[in-house]
Amino acid sequence: MRRRRRFRSPSWTASLTWKSAVFLTAMCCTLAALLGVLVHTAVTRQTVEHAREKALARLEVVIDAYEAGEPLPRGSGIDPPGLPGSLRALAAGGERGTVVADGPHRPGDPDGQGGPAMWAAGPADGRALATWTDYSHSARTIGGLDRAIIGSSLLAIAATLLVGLFAVGRVTRRLHQSARVARRISAGDLDARVNDPRTARPVRAQDEVAIVAGALDTMASTLQRKLQTEQRFTADVAHELRTPLTGLSAAAELLPSGRPAELVRDRVQAMRALTEDLLEISRLDARTEQVDLAVHDLAPIAERVVRASGTDTEVRVSGAARVETDRRRLERVIGNLVANAHRHGAAPVVLSVDGAVVSVRDHGPGFPAYLLDGGPQRFRTDGAGKGHGLGLTIALGQAQVIGARLDFGDAPDGGALARLTLPEYVRLDDGDSAGNPGGDRGRRGPDDPDGSTGNAPHAS
Repeated sequence: MRRRRRFRSPSWTASLTWKSAVFLTAMCCTLAALLGVLVHTAVTRQTVEHAREKALARLEVVIDAYEAGEPLPRGSGIDPPGLPGSLRALAAGGERGTVVADGPHRPGDPDGQGGPAMWAAGPADGRALATWTDYSHSARTIGGLDRAIIGSSLLAIAATLLVGLFAVGRVTRRLHQSARVARRISAGDLDARVNDPRTARPVRAQDEVAIVAGALDTMASTLQRKLQTEQRFTADVAHELRTPLTGLSAAAELLPSGRPAELVRDRVQAMRALTEDLLEISRLDARTEQVDLAVHDLAPIAERVVRASGTDTEVRVSGAARVETDRRRLERVIGNLVANAHRHGAAPVVLSVDGAVVSVRDHGPGFPAYLLDGGPQRFRTDGAGKGHGLGLTIALGQAQVIGARLDFGDAPDGGALARLTLPEYVRLDDGDSAGNPGGDRGRRGPDDPDGSTGNAPHAS
């Protein structure tokens, strides 16, 4: 059975400008139709009444001539041809009346009928004594009035629509500006502001868009202050901890050999590692990191990181590429991913290099739901389980610094899977680089499948 495909309207029809245009057009058409009907009805009634009075006055003259036995005026007669049947029956019944209908046949008229006429008839010895007057001028007047109403209505609709769209466009442009600023803030640009002119001058009346823009700017300023306070606190705490930890580490080395001394040295080393992680987090948050780009073979870097980790990690290389990156930061990212897989996953842990993509996969329970939905969070714990500390947060931050993309997911057959996509190094051949005999080089970013080049790293 074939399923009926649901119709989906184009995305542009959801815009406020489109909806406003449809609303304005509908309202203008309704108003124009209402006014047109009222004007048409009033003018037609007045025109018909004037023609009716003229026809009844002529009927009086015809009746006087008939009763006096005089010849009937031209355009009148007893049961003349072309007299509408309804008016003939009314006159035969002893009453007078009028009706607009086709006039009698006129010589030279190709369709056999005259133009529109106003008929008037009255009783005359059981028959209908009728007369008619030309109504074509009045019909042309009404037709011209209808055309004028339609034309002026179309002009009024067009003018109203243009003015309305201009006014709505100013509002939508301000809304789009607020949306762009909100997206910049969500991307980490906390200095972005809408700066709507109406919010800068409190003496001016503020509309709803200005209120939203002002609220967005206030929220951004408050968020910026809070984040800066948090960053300074983190950096200050880490700096303050380094001095006592250095002394504590030196004192631990003086302890006599034994299990207690090993425990103290181990805890001191853990504290020093946490302090260094906090300092690194503060530098990443401040966005002051500078990259040292160079071209490297990806596979040897990955293998060296695994050897340095001292873990039982299987390395699989298939079609490794050359990448232009900061080696120290890349090693930091891969090392954190491998350490996290062993600490929170289960063996076997496999590191795969495929082109410019490095994948680290374990066979544990997989990443927690909160991490898949919103990314790694500092010291976040999932229920009663262990948290993920700062390792994945630092890995994600360093990946963004070197222009790579780090994705977290679960493997189809179970286990956590982290994929690091690096900007691939591309060297153009002499024949491909017109005007540059020595060739050229560039970086193919993880989001640039067309091979657009550039030497500066970008945040994914």
